[in-house]
Amino acid sequence: MSSLAEAVLALGYGLASALVPIVNAEAYAVVAGHRGGHALVAVLALALGQTAGKLLLFEAARRGTGRLAHKLAHRSRSGRAAAAGARWAGRTQRWLSRRRSALPTVLVSATVGVPPLAAVSLAAGTAGLRHWEFAVACLLGRVFRFALLVLPATLA
Repeated sequence: MSSLAEAVLALGYGLASALVPIVNAEAYAVVAGHRGGHALVAVLALALGQTAGKLLLFEAARRGTGRLAHKLAHRSRSGRAAAAGARWAGRTQRWLSRRRSALPTVLVSATVGVPPLAAVSLAAGTAGLRHWEFAVACLLGRVFRFALLVLPATLA
């Protein structure tokens, strides 16, 4: 497969995985590493696709359309789980509203996955974080995460 085709495929897969939880970008990264060839292109395109998808979530939350997703997510939980989720969301919202802690939180979430980047994307959108700051932190974290996954697979 050419590097352009690999890049387009990885970009699309990254975008899909950012929006659909059952589509696993990490698995794609490992497979790209085992195939060899254009693993770096795949990492960068996958990270760009993921960042674009998380920016869609970020913007949806910023414009207020995240309220519907929030209501639907809490509707299926028990009372205790919904209360715990509300407490966690409140703490994350406060954490992301502070300039000193917002970008490190996004960067850690994008790199490690804790707290989940989808939730951080929604919370960051409502907390007033700047688009470009969120995008840069998310992209850097995703590139680092996927590179760490691809490296052992490439060397094996």
